[in-house]
Amino acid sequence: MNPKTPRNIAIFGAGGKMGCRVIDHFKTDPNFRLHCVEVSAQGQSRVAERGVACEAEEMALAQSDVIILALPDRILGKAAQSIVPAARTGSLIILLDPAAAHAGELPPRADVAYFVTHPCHPSVFAHEDDPEARADFFGGTKASHPIVCALLQGSEGNYQDGEALARLFFAPVLRAHRITVEQMAILEPAMAETVAAALIAVIREAMDEAVRRGVPAEAARDFIYGHIKVPLGIAFEQVDFTFSDGAKLIMQYGRERMLRPDWKKLFEPESVQEQVRAIVTGKLPPFTELG
Repeated sequence: MNPKTPRNIAIFGAGGKMGCRVIDHFKTDPNFRLHCVEVSAQGQSRVAERGVACEAEEMALAQSDVIILALPDRILGKAAQSIVPAARTGSLIILLDPAAAHAGELPPRADVAYFVTHPCHPSVFAHEDDPEARADFFGGTKASHPIVCALLQGSEGNYQDGEALARLFFAPVLRAHRITVEQMAILEPAMAETVAAALIAVIREAMDEAVRRGVPAEAARDFIYGHIKVPLGIAFEQVDFTFSDGAKLIMQYGRERMLRPDWKKLFEPESVQEQVRAIVTGKLPPFTELG
């Protein structure tokens, strides 16, 4: 019996954070042959540290039927304009974030498939026994985590192929959720970054303000870490407990002074589209009232 022929995978942006993660999972797997494309000297150095050589874009595309665009959102659309037309017929093109796809940055081509995937990252409620897994905040190294997957264009076979590959390069994966690209953009940026990350940054600023006003830094840090965990457990129904009447009252006081009553309009399709356009252009639009 002949040994299985390795599958050729081109990785664009191979020396970036996500590209290196893909390399780390695939570089010793005999089922895959990597073709790494990286333009920056620093990125090329990171690829070389992994024992993998970089090669020209043309050579990588000529040999590969899977193309992973591990590129920053701001340049992915422009790069795709040269990459996609040169891809082999039947290629599976994988994006690791929904922004460019949802913003319409991908060039039309009927004979290739577009697959989008993104990690959920390890749950804040996960209990890992391994200290290294507990220290793996992003997942995909030691800690297990779910992922989300969407097929923008292609066949059911393309979806199954894309999910199987995503489970490998995001491993260890707990489960894969199949959703649409539009739903993925609702999750990120709208839910996870526009709302959750912004509010988490405000929590950090609140701690810094307490310290600025004279609270010892260590006391403030210990206090906020515990008082993040308890409300998370209550709000997400991880504990059989409720907020006290006093907490409910003062939470309402805070909401009325910090949040606009119509903040959920951030999830309307036109707002989500505006958010992904901001990400791919690197420019915030002029502030306007939510419609």
